Amino acid sequence: QVQLVESGGGLVQAGDSRRLSCAASGRTFSSYAMGWFRQAPGKEREFVATITTSAGNTYYADSVKGRFTVSRDNAKNTVYLEMKSLKPEDTAVYYCAASLRFTYAARSYYTTDRSYNYWGQGTQVTVSS
Repeated sequence: QVQLVESGGGLVQAGDSRRLSCAASGRTFSSYAMGWFRQAPGKEREFVATITTSAGNTYYADSVKGRFTVSRDNAKNTVYLEMKSLKPEDTAVYYCAASLRFTYAARSYYTTDRSYNYWGQGTQVTVSS
């Protein structure tokens, strides 16, 4: 069982930066790929970014590539989402999620929320224009 708690959301202006954190419970954090998803009002939840386990491969949605950076600190059981050049269209509830997988998986595996076993409660990010 893994519990995830996001933090760092808030109200920011367009062009600002913000870092989200997701703290995980449990001693097997390093065994999980960690993903970030977001859901805007009236829209479906969408993939944002993922960082895999030991190799630390990262994948991003096209809409955030070059602006967002996902990283992890296994010693702190924490995954981060550094967001720069924020836009109003980045406004959403941001969720972190954990995916337990012991073998290689292609990017497509990590971009679907069905691949994740555990989810946080979400943190709101609002970007004003």
